[in-house]
Amino acid sequence: MSTPASDYSLAELMICANAAAYEHDGEVLVTGIGVLQRLAASLAMLTTNPGIMMTDSEAWILSTPNPIGKRPADFVQMNENWMGFSRIFDNVWSGRRHLTGGPTQIDRFGQANISALGGDYNKPKVQMLGMRGFPGNSICHANSYMVPMHSSRVFIEAECDVVCTIGFNPERLPKGYTFDEIDLRCIYTNLGVFDFNGPNHQMQIVSLHPGVTVDEVVSNTGFEVHVPDSIATTAAPTEEQLTIIRQMDPHNLRSKQLKDNPPGVRA
Repeated sequence: MSTPASDYSLAELMICANAAAYEHDGEVLVTGIGVLQRLAASLAMLTTNPGIMMTDSEAWILSTPNPIGKRPADFVQMNENWMGFSRIFDNVWSGRRHLTGGPTQIDRFGQANISALGGDYNKPKVQMLGMRGFPGNSICHANSYMVPMHSSRVFIEAECDVVCTIGFNPERLPKGYTFDEIDLRCIYTNLGVFDFNGPNHQMQIVSLHPGVTVDEVVSNTGFEVHVPDSIATTAAPTEEQLTIIRQMDPHNLRSKQLKDNPPGVRA
């Protein structure tokens, strides 16, 4: 086992925590939407789960993940097979996919919003991406989320302004579906790791990052969070993991994803 690192950033801690989400997925298409999410998927493919399929975000399955950012002129992409939209959708509908996205809102039901904020849906205060593929993703395959700033503006008290994904809300459960069919895995934030496996599918703390307190999580979440009797500390990255992350992110784009690029261990 590689030695735990003593010096790492919070972004690197979140990458490694997210990478653990794919460890037992087997041969599955992984999609990381965002810099940290993309690096987490690449890290998992190169360490704990070599069966992961990853695309170049266009039409090729890669045998080795691409580094992010500008690549040298002599870079050769390791294409293994062609994977156009039709094959992508086959994976989506069959459940052989695990996506980590970045919602703007998450409510107490685990429902997520990437579409619009405030006001009437036809004339919102803020227009974002639209629902995109989130409704179909959430009912077909596993989903995880990453939130760079854990606050009550993201984890909101009310229901999401626009509900883009299935969650544990009985009033919105599609006909013929049960809660057992919802595959909402974990949420990775700058404070810790969470899931919706608490009592009655309540969001609960899985682990806290070094130096983070329960009170800080509670005060920055707009709804009640289940606090287990025993809470783990998020595992530190290993030196091996950090080496791979640097190779996959040679321009250090990860350092720009969290404000002020804080350390992984608080003073």
